[in-house]
Amino acid sequence: MAEKGLLVLFGSQTGTAQDTAERVGREAQRRHLRCRVQALDSCDLANLIHEPLVVFVCATTGQGDPPDNMKMFWRFLFRKSLPGSALCQLDYAVLGLGDSSYPKFNFIAKKLHKRLLQLGANPLLPVALGDDQHDLGPDAVIDPWLVALWEKILALYPLPPGLGIISPDVCLPPKYTLHYLPEDCPEPEGALLQPAPPRGAPCELQPFPARVVSNQRLTAPAHFQDVRLIEFDIAGSGITFSAGDVVMIQPQNCPEDVQQFCQLLRLEPHRRFVLQPTEPGTPLPPLLPQPCSVQYLVTHYLDISCVPRRSFFELLASFSTNELEREKLQEFSSAQGQEELYSYCNRPRRTTLEVLWDFPHSTCAIPADYLLDLIPRIRPRAFSIASSLLTHPERMQILVAVVRYKTRLSKPRRGLCSTWLASLNPEQGDVRVPLWVKKGGMKFPADPGTPVIMIGPGTGVAPFRAAIQERVALGRRGNCLFFGCRHQSKDFYCQAEWEELVTKGFLTLFTAFSRDQEEKVYVQHRIRENGKLLWELLSTENAHIYLAG
Repeated sequence: MAEKGLLVLFGSQTGTAQDTAERVGREAQRRHLRCRVQALDSCDLANLIHEPLVVFVCATTGQGDPPDNMKMFWRFLFRKSLPGSALCQLDYAVLGLGDSSYPKFNFIAKKLHKRLLQLGANPLLPVALGDDQHDLGPDAVIDPWLVALWEKILALYPLPPGLGIISPDVCLPPKYTLHYLPEDCPEPEGALLQPAPPRGAPCELQPFPARVVSNQRLTAPAHFQDVRLIEFDIAGSGITFSAGDVVMIQPQNCPEDVQQFCQLLRLEPHRRFVLQPTEPGTPLPPLLPQPCSVQYLVTHYLDISCVPRRSFFELLASFSTNELEREKLQEFSSAQGQEELYSYCNRPRRTTLEVLWDFPHSTCAIPADYLLDLIPRIRPRAFSIASSLLTHPERMQILVAVVRYKTRLSKPRRGLCSTWLASLNPEQGDVRVPLWVKKGGMKFPADPGTPVIMIGPGTGVAPFRAAIQERVALGRRGNCLFFGCRHQSKDFYCQAEWEELVTKGFLTLFTAFSRDQEEKVYVQHRIRENGKLLWELLSTENAHIYLAG
């Protein structure tokens, strides 16, 4: 092999597999290996046959599905036309990340390993299956697997003479460097806006800035939970959707958190910079404009409200100039300190910003160049679309339960996206939300005569509201809805709408208000009570059943 090179490919839905892949990349750097870390779908698949050494890190989502950023790769890999010797030059290892409480535990990693074998690739190690359910999380598998992996790789590609493994105490260079522009540098026209994207359907890299038309609280003011019906204007976006589809929303951090973060790290929010990759060929983060302000970076990109991962503590420790803080950070990033890290961070859902408050000496020593290595980007959130274009043309509605709960920390935990959405007030001007649509997993019957039984307690009713609106607009009857909540007077979402459809003969409605009587009543009780009707719909009319939580 002319030049030692390793390709690390990840399929990640929530960021864990990406974080692990980047860890493999850092460990490769410490062993003087040229290494690229990429999402599976951004890899040039035709070149895979020329790669000598690839590590695959992939999660399993839903019911044994591949993550979104490896779906194209998955389809390519299972083409029947691929010859059995296509990957005979490839040495590889597969690391799966899953949860053994699901029936299809690590299904994607197992199937990938099997398929690579079929295509003639040579496994360096058996497939490794990380498990969220383990007391130490997936690290219980990852740590020993990495030790074994490096043994195998260094046997194949030994270190050059006179070079040793770079010590963990030595800080690796950042992925990007921030080059601040002079303060008197004039702002370009349309400052901080990316170049006009090519016209096409909105997607993650080109979301549509939808105007918020209304933001209405559906629950009673005294009810413990705040649930919103939010409507967006999507005119001119080219967005189309049908019942069961999902809207992806890109949230942002609240101004108070942004201000605190900038104060803690002694950053000047108004300062503008351009990013430059340290390694030639490293692509720039696609969602950041160039040039960019510190304010924009912290508001729209850095996920300062997420629960930090082990890699965060490892990197933060390397900057720390305070001995006490450094020792604690090193403990949290060690294999032995994972239980303590879990009880400090994961169990109480402590945020990145709160951790930075707890380690003030280390925090003010963080070089700005390392911000993008230290803190992951804000990930988009998915919501079931709760309306139909046939009923509300050029509009889209979602049902949002504002996430707020207590842990042992004094401050209540808040969901980043739902709290931000609830705060938006269209009466205060032109309020925009970046969004795009993805196909959902629910497909409703094309045959107008097929009855539909929908079970949607709480905000689980959202996709069924879209389906019922769509079916009613097409004149389809045979719509049967089971809805459950706590109190008829406090959280019976869209009550008037359902009752009107019942009156018109378009809907059969069964409700369960669990707290309105002494004995709790749930949707399963109503299903049991109406078993005869359901069986009749299923056995004689071929009804379809849908369930959403």
